[in-house]
Amino acid sequence: MRDNKGAGVASILFGTRAQVGVGRGLAEFRAGRPVVITSSGETLLCLPVEGLDKSRLAAFRALCAPIVPRLVLTGLRARTLGIESNEPVAIEMMADVEASQILTLSAEAISNHTFLPEPAGQAASAAIELVKLAQILPAVLVADTTAEATSSLDPSLVTIEANAVARFRGEAIQSLTIAGEAHVPLNSGMRTRFVVFRDAFGDDSVAVIVGTPDLSKPVPVRIHSACLTGDVFGSRRCDCGDQLKLALARLQEAGGGVILYLAQEGRGLGLANKMRTYKLQDAGLDTVDANTTLGFHDDERDYGVAVRMLQMLGCPRVILLTNNPAKLDGLSKSGIEIAGRMPIETPVNSDNRRYLTAKASRAGHQLGHVIASMAEISEDDETVRS
Repeated sequence: MRDNKGAGVASILFGTRAQVGVGRGLAEFRAGRPVVITSSGETLLCLPVEGLDKSRLAAFRALCAPIVPRLVLTGLRARTLGIESNEPVAIEMMADVEASQILTLSAEAISNHTFLPEPAGQAASAAIELVKLAQILPAVLVADTTAEATSSLDPSLVTIEANAVARFRGEAIQSLTIAGEAHVPLNSGMRTRFVVFRDAFGDDSVAVIVGTPDLSKPVPVRIHSACLTGDVFGSRRCDCGDQLKLALARLQEAGGGVILYLAQEGRGLGLANKMRTYKLQDAGLDTVDANTTLGFHDDERDYGVAVRMLQMLGCPRVILLTNNPAKLDGLSKSGIEIAGRMPIETPVNSDNRRYLTAKASRAGHQLGHVIASMAEISEDDETVRS
């Protein structure tokens, strides 16, 4: 007879079955493998569209047979296809549809088509949330199945509870620990200390502590989302690298402060999706429409991890270096006192002007210098016409 005396201890140490299921499901989705997602009265086989090709599609069809997989898209992506919906939808696929056609329906800027969608349901909606958490394309192939039908598969498929996906982000934030820290002198001569935070699922965020901030007073803080293109390679398409440099200089002038460097590339979309939005922008869309065309919200970031990091660092009161009202709201609603705001206005160039204009005019970012630049251009155009 099996001894289960250690089961409760294991659950406390390693997470519940539901938590572990979501963590494993993320790894499977990132690897392009199917998982099983269950909700009340529903069991679905789910495969991310990311990386779909002829052989992968054929293998999934064989796994689902005789059921023909459906394509699940976000409500935002559905509206791009002419489907009015605020929630994820499921679209029936013909048995002979090709992988390239599915990828086109999932990610390309295409003309409206006629579809007969249906509400996605709880399990399929959880699959969409899971691909977003994995920072891959927000589209999934699904097919109804049963626990009995998948129990004999070798290797066995990871099974996830739909309601566990909704709890995942909050549970990951609460599991944060300090994984390591060290002093790091910068080329500018600035002395910093890097504190690496890690959650129970292996994701890292970093607090860069500049100088010696006085924690008894409001601490200058910059929440900065990782941007490989801008921060590392100096891309002119965005203002991220310039903002990071300016924030470091401002914190040094203030005698100390904190930069929270978060793994939220592309406003939470991930690096690959960011490149897809760049391609759509090159075709004429602005940054907001490019994100929603792919099926994402304009900004998918959540600042709960920043709140938890500040709490662990002992910074309950901050002066936030930002142009983004969403960051102010995200922190204040979670109990961080906002004692002030310092704008971070960086140079406008020919490559980032349209991006910054969209952030100012459509996303509500407080970019007074961009608005002024837009007004000057309008005046110049008016002068030319007259």
